[in-house]
Amino acid sequence: MISLLAQEAADTTVGEPLINIAIFGAFVAVTMFVVIRASKKNATASEFFTAGGGFSGPQNGIAIAGDYLSAASFLGIAGAIAVYGYDGFLYSIGFLVAWLVALLLVAELLRNTGKFTMADVLSFRLKQRPVRTAAALSTLTVSLFYLLAQMAGAGGLVALLLDISDRTGQSIVIAVVGVLMIVYVLVGGMKGTTWVQIIKAVLLIAGALFMTVLVLAKFGFNISELLGSAQETVSGSASQAVAARDVLEPGAQYGGSNMSKLNFLSLGIALVLGTAGLPHVLMRFYTVPTAKEARRSVVWAIALIGAFYLFTLVLGYGAAAIVGPDRILASAGGQN
Repeated sequence: MISLLAQEAADTTVGEPLINIAIFGAFVAVTMFVVIRASKKNATASEFFTAGGGFSGPQNGIAIAGDYLSAASFLGIAGAIAVYGYDGFLYSIGFLVAWLVALLLVAELLRNTGKFTMADVLSFRLKQRPVRTAAALSTLTVSLFYLLAQMAGAGGLVALLLDISDRTGQSIVIAVVGVLMIVYVLVGGMKGTTWVQIIKAVLLIAGALFMTVLVLAKFGFNISELLGSAQETVSGSASQAVAARDVLEPGAQYGGSNMSKLNFLSLGIALVLGTAGLPHVLMRFYTVPTAKEARRSVVWAIALIGAFYLFTLVLGYGAAAIVGPDRILASAGGQN
């Protein structure tokens, strides 16, 4: 699903490329101004890495939502719901439940240590070298696979908006977006990136809400009609494998065989426990002044992320009804 936008860019233009470039440039200029202004207050290591613990719980919660609600999760989950229906929504449920683990077992305890990273916390009582080596390797591994999907999604989206269809041009766009993200971090530190994530969260949630209202309006704000239309479109698919799916019942992707049941168990463990180990999420618990604020930030994040994933439910079934799974799978380069 992440490759959907990049593939669609070959034969689709969204809006006017010059206008899109101007909007993209304006967004970069505004956020860079925010980052540079925030960087002027980075006088110590604590201010650079943890913003000096100067953000409130609600601010940090919105920033966490901005960190978490990426192009990969938005496009991937909406696409999974469009193709697999109920089983695709399991991703949203798993991600949301994962935040309860972070709230109850991670956030407050981490903030009480007063350290910069998870490696600092673990090495406080254990042998430093093996702990830091393991933490560094796990951080690099998680970040690599996480960023691959993020950059592919972001680069594909920008390439689509700028009407860049060739593979070389798309690769250049992905590289430019990556360099831009590095500049944000190096210049602004945690303060700058936090404000950028807050801006991103507001725009993304507002945009998803707007699209959700448009989809519901197309079906007369009738959820039953939306779901029925999605099932009707799937049933009329040219692919027998897709047409046989009931996107309103579980089992379209998981549960049909012993291997799919094992895959579902693995997925559940990864979703519920994986979030609490994401490096960029763990670091956010140090940007608030107290453990109480860390707990508040997670509560805010749960509320915002939960609302956003409800939007993806409508958008996913709306994509199934309006676009159809055949076109989505063809654009994504697969028929599974």
